[in-house]
Amino acid sequence: MTAVVYGVGSSPYAKQPERSAADLVAEAVLEALTDADVTSVDAVYVGTVFGAPGVAQRSLHPLGIVDVPVLAIENACASGTSAFHEARAAILAGRYERVLVVGIETMTARFGGAIHPELTDAEGRQGLALPSLYAMAATRYLRDGAVTREQLALVSVKNHRHAIGNPRAHYSGEYTVEEVLGSRMIADPLTLLQCCPISDGAAAAVLGPRRGVSRDVPIRGSALRSGGLWDHRSSHVWGYQLVRDTAALAYEEAGIGPEDVDFFEVHDAFTIGEIVTTEALGLAEAGGGGALVESGHTSLGGAQPVNPSGGLLSRGHPLGCTGVAQVAEVVWQLRGEAGGRQVGGARVGVIETMGGGVSGIDGNGAVVAVLGG
Repeated sequence: MTAVVYGVGSSPYAKQPERSAADLVAEAVLEALTDADVTSVDAVYVGTVFGAPGVAQRSLHPLGIVDVPVLAIENACASGTSAFHEARAAILAGRYERVLVVGIETMTARFGGAIHPELTDAEGRQGLALPSLYAMAATRYLRDGAVTREQLALVSVKNHRHAIGNPRAHYSGEYTVEEVLGSRMIADPLTLLQCCPISDGAAAAVLGPRRGVSRDVPIRGSALRSGGLWDHRSSHVWGYQLVRDTAALAYEEAGIGPEDVDFFEVHDAFTIGEIVTTEALGLAEAGGGGALVESGHTSLGGAQPVNPSGGLLSRGHPLGCTGVAQVAEVVWQLRGEAGGRQVGGARVGVIETMGGGVSGIDGNGAVVAVLGG
């Protein structure tokens, strides 16, 4: 059996504190159900990180989605893709015929700035917000000569330019390297335009077994792993090994290698994140991600565009929603429905989401999925 995506939908991604979680979910789910041409589902898997208790059920009840199993999954930034992965597994196991996957996060209701790790973690006790953790990875890359400040900035330039073609994106624009580097310093060397915004949003996807509809998008492989103990003396920065090992499993199931992928939607909460991830996914050797973005390889029109949606940096990063937003983008791309950001001839797309990290662990979890083909 092969599980496929029948339909997808989303709200816009923005700071929209006036909108409730239920309002955002309704917009995404109704679009996904219409796109899938279905009126009911057998189960719902919801990804959310900071949602209030019962946010999944409370958001679905106004839509009449009741009397079916509803499961909420929290796996840091990988919550939405973890819900997607588990929904696919349930279909393959024959538990359900049609499953709705939802990602929801209303970040502005809780945060006015950067997210801080829990105080029970060493990072939290030291006051290290997530920009600081990523900044340490960027500093190491700079020290080792694996990246330049200009190459870091080019990730931001690229993704904000890609988002110009995405009407749902939080913000977009034509920026120069100098403007990115000259924006307000957040955590040296990461400036404001190298950090993702605090966003609100919802996304949804309807999954099921093959039904003979040409618009349905097959899920060829999906892998979910949790991080192991991270040795800071390792030759790789935090998160690299987790993404690398998860990608290897997804590629193996799909029967492909990174060279067979037409485009990627990856976790670029900070510019260094995209560079490290492209290396872990096999687009470049370790230490080669900066040169890769500088070459134009990962830009629209390049050999393997990365984050044609604008990514987390520009589309936005409502945590629990992000993975499902990536699914929606890949589906639109594979159908040729992505408008001004369309990747020409796209047949195979890969999604990668890596979720945070509890103290001493190489990431809470990561999901890599292969769609299309």
